[in-house]
Amino acid sequence: MGDTQDWAAGPGAAERARSVLAAAWSCGVTADGAREEYVGAHTVTEDGGVLLDVPEDSALVTAALCAPRGEPSAVLEFADAAPVPVRDRIRARVWLAGWFAPAADGPLLFRPARVVLRRSSGAVLVDLAEFAAARPDPLAAAEARLLTHLADAHPDAVERLTRLVRPESLHAATRVTPLAVDRHGLTLRIERVRAHGDVRLAFHTPADDVTQLTERMHALLAQASAAGCPRALQRQRADGDG
Repeated sequence: MGDTQDWAAGPGAAERARSVLAAAWSCGVTADGAREEYVGAHTVTEDGGVLLDVPEDSALVTAALCAPRGEPSAVLEFADAAPVPVRDRIRARVWLAGWFAPAADGPLLFRPARVVLRRSSGAVLVDLAEFAAARPDPLAAAEARLLTHLADAHPDAVERLTRLVRPESLHAATRVTPLAVDRHGLTLRIERVRAHGDVRLAFHTPADDVTQLTERMHALLAQASAAGCPRALQRQRADGDG
């Protein structure tokens, strides 16, 4: 669910899909009507193929390898879960439909023929050429650690950042939590009793590594310090003190 804050620049569909694959720890594989879950078993090639290390006796993968060519014979699913506890924790899902290539030894190579990315805004079909050429967000591998640290160790900073959020987006808010970060900006989850919304705070320029991210965050906090405390939060504090 979106909120009234203007949505800032963010990664395109191909980059977002590649980021999900890069950060995901597990992978679901469906073939011939059956499904198996593999944990810590996949890596992604430069052009978006998936190397999957599976047991030699996997009936599911055998069925996929033996299927006649034509329609894709297997579907891989990856989920992107927020590293902090929030409602609707799955931020995105990626499905790859395609084929496994036979291998004498080592991991099997999966070649996607169709890529679908689903976010809260809906599902999109990702262009295969763009998917192959895209690179994961440079912060994808570190995002979980960075967000967890921000939420756990710096709740005061998160509260200060709410000064950059429109007051109407904070109406009836019960909690504000960092939901996502990428090179373009930080997304905050605003929770209410029965609903929630997300707002995005843009960096002044993209961050290509953690060092640059630290500078971008300091710039946001300085901007927030210069802003006034949102009236919505002021009222909540007054109500809580009564």
